[in-house]
Order: sequence, then structure tokens, then C-alpha cells
Amino acid sequence: MTMQLYCFGESGNAYKAALALELSGLDWEPVKVDFFGGEGRTPKFRAELNPMGEVPVLVDGAQRLSQSGVIQMYVTELSGKFGGATKTEAREVMRWMFWDNHKLSSQAGMTRFLMNFLPSDKRPEEVIAFTKGRLKAAYTVLDAHLQTRDWIVGDGVTNADLSCCGYLFYPEPFGFDRADWPNIDRWLTNIQGLPGWKHPYDLMPGSPADRAQDGDAT
Repeated sequence: MTMQLYCFGESGNAYKAALALELSGLDWEPVKVDFFGGEGRTPKFRAELNPMGEVPVLVDGAQRLSQSGVIQMYVTELSGKFGGATKTEAREVMRWMFWDNHKLSSQAGMTRFLMNFLPSDKRPEEVIAFTKGRLKAAYTVLDAHLQTRDWIVGDGVTNADLSCCGYLFYPEPFGFDRADWPNIDRWLTNIQGLPGWKHPYDLMPGSPADRAQDGDAT
């Protein structure tokens, strides 16, 4: 049975799950959620898919899973990939996934939303400046860690990489320029070189360009 990932192209957290699924070789398909049209807030979505009103949501038969990290772990259970080669590596993978969710993706997602998906007159500049500062600290940690290694944990791609890269391929401005972080840039190039890698707007349905064509000015 083909698994279904409820997602939309602009979601960096959905991209983490979609990329893990795509690189794993498992049978899956994306299902677009009209996030900007409010679909995630509807009673139907909350009752049938996720009471938190968020993507991604993975449906695999009777299984219904939300939160990108949980979906990544499920992909590892099914495929045997991305979890780390040893118990020590597995713990290190989880450490970086938790770090990403708290220090990197949470700040990147909010900053990118505030800078790009709100009307210009409603963008809180002081908040944006603050979160950009927190992001710079996170980029510094990640860039230093990658100085002597090709992957975040071990000798190959793991969920740590698939989690931490979640927002870093997006083109919209949010305080990240690959040219400023040479070790992160090299690592992202490694990820792009993986067989099956796709940009988030190619892997999942929906993009700002689509909404612009539909007359959505956000």
C-alpha cells in the first residue's frame, strides 16, 4: 500500500519527512494540504488527520503519524536507513534532531514566515532581528561541527542531516546565505548529490509561485 504524506511545498518540516521517504526508496506519495487557505484549521483536518492542525502527517494503512521527527524514525524502522550505524550513533542522531527542532528549524521556520508570508506592513522587525541573531548562533554551531566531517553523524547520511537541512534549501530570505558558511555549504552539496534528492518545491506540491499565479499576494 502506498503511504501518503500530507504536506505542502513551503513547509520545511514536511520536507524533512518527504526527503526521508524519497531517499529511503519506500512507496509513498505527497498529498497537498492547502495550508494558506486554512485547511489545517478545519474540523475535518483536525478530526481525521492531526488535532494539532499541522503538517506533515503520514498515513500508512491504519497508522497515522505526525511530527517530522516521528515520521523520520518510522521511515528508519521500515527501511533500516538513516538511524545511525551503532547505538552510540543512534543517540547522537537523536541529539542533533532535538537540537535542530529547538535551535535551528523552529527559528528558521518562524523567521522565514515573518519575512516572506506576512504582508510587509505586518512584519515585526524587532522580532525578526532577534530570531536572526539566534539563527546565526545555530549556524555557527553547525558550521563548526561540519569543519572536519562530511555528515553530521558517522560516515553517511542520517536523520540528523535530513532534519537539520530542512529549511536550508529554501530560496526565500530568512537570514541564511550558503556563501557565508562554507562547511554548511559543502554539506548541503553532499546532500544534493544523494541519489533521489529533490528540492522541496520539486518534491512536494505547492510553492509561492503557484500562489502568486492564483492571485494570492501573501
